[in-house]
Amino acid sequence: MKITLISFDNWGFNKNILETLKNQNHIVNHIDFSKASYKYPTFFHKIYNFILKAFFKQNLKTKFYGKFILNELEKINEKQDLILTIKGDFIAPEYAKKIKNYTDVSIAFFNDNTRRCPKIIRVISCFDKVYSFEREDCQKYNLEFKTNFIYNFKEKTTAIKTNNFEVFNISSYGKRSNLIIDIAKNLKQNKISYKFFIFDKKNNLKNNEYVDVIRKTVPLDVVNDYIEKSNVLLDIHRENQKGLSFRVFESLGLHKKLITTNPDIKNYDFFNEKNILIIDTKNPEIPLNFINSPYEEIPEKILNKYLVSNWSAYFINHVNN
Repeated sequence: MKITLISFDNWGFNKNILETLKNQNHIVNHIDFSKASYKYPTFFHKIYNFILKAFFKQNLKTKFYGKFILNELEKINEKQDLILTIKGDFIAPEYAKKIKNYTDVSIAFFNDNTRRCPKIIRVISCFDKVYSFEREDCQKYNLEFKTNFIYNFKEKTTAIKTNNFEVFNISSYGKRSNLIIDIAKNLKQNKISYKFFIFDKKNNLKNNEYVDVIRKTVPLDVVNDYIEKSNVLLDIHRENQKGLSFRVFESLGLHKKLITTNPDIKNYDFFNEKNILIIDTKNPEIPLNFINSPYEEIPEKILNKYLVSNWSAYFINHVNN
């Protein structure tokens, strides 16, 4: 099958989809439009774009991405069986619609929600089929539900408890940062080792004794190395979002415990209170017995559903059917 993956892959997660599809003997192209860096030609373009966004719901950047994607599809010069677009809300609707001209089936997957990214609503109709990791959006806009995926699976026999540090988290600066610092304080007081990074490009957060403030993004392979060296992952979900982040699936794939603020995780088939601790954002206490107790393996049948190989096959089956 001829497949093109279109995504804004700034963290590198979607490369795993590409490699999986290739291993399944598909002919695959990846248009990673995070590599198409947009810069305002002049200061007046910046002001003009502000007016476009504020009053006309248009954006020079999303138009730029759209043009870049269509140009890359022209270079491929062969109609595809499937085009899968991730982060389609980054593309201006008039360009997202034209993606259909290059494929038999155009599918979109969103791992953001419409409360945080209302631009999603504007592009839903641009695709033949739309999937979202947010159940509320699926119900409201008649979308298909699909979670994120496990990209870093290891057999349980190779998952060894480490002594480097107990808890790991990496996140971008924002509303969640103060909570992460509070959790770090709690861990330090209880003499639980941890490693927390906060990516703060604009230098809003000064150097902090409880977390490591970084100014540049960390490559996914480096993040995975830190994950390997930890026993527990910390997941702080975004406000008004119930969809599960990649941190959840990293913990599943590597047989590690998870501390999360997302109560909706109780509704998934892999939930096990021995492995997953749901904490209160107003009182983020982490009991030592959760840290010290053994991990309880999840049935293989459940884990397999979330592997990137089966995640990708789901969309391919849609085309075949």
